[in-house]
Amino acid sequence: MKISVAADHNGFELKSEISSLLSKLGHEVVDVGPYSHDPLDDYPDYAKLLTESISTGNSERGIMICGSGVGASVAANKVKGIRAAVCHDIYSAHQGVEHDDMNVLCLGSRIVGSEVAQELVRAFTGAKYTGEERHQRRLDKVLEMEQDFN
Repeated sequence: MKISVAADHNGFELKSEISSLLSKLGHEVVDVGPYSHDPLDDYPDYAKLLTESISTGNSERGIMICGSGVGASVAANKVKGIRAAVCHDIYSAHQGVEHDDMNVLCLGSRIVGSEVAQELVRAFTGAKYTGEERHQRRLDKVLEMEQDFN
């Protein structure tokens, strides 16, 4: 799978670790930045690059890291077609994909350590949307909301 990764200054180091893991798992990594640590960078700038990569079809999913994961999620969800969530537990990381067709995993580098982050990435990348009737019905309602308000 082709997966975009991005971070702000808080997630810069963890982004590197996650990129390495993704490559080891056989995924193609699209690193949209930053490429050096800058304490003044802002998460919306990188969330925009990451979501653009997904919305244009350059990648299938994304992983965005900031300090808490919250800002990254808020920014990413402003883009049509993006379903981003902060996940700091294994169940949510795979269930979000399976039931809600989540395509962006947001992580907080100040919340989870390297080992937990790697398990979350494994759960996220290993999951597939089920397409079950009840899940599709709910997703269709979300997509309708997206149409109505964008």
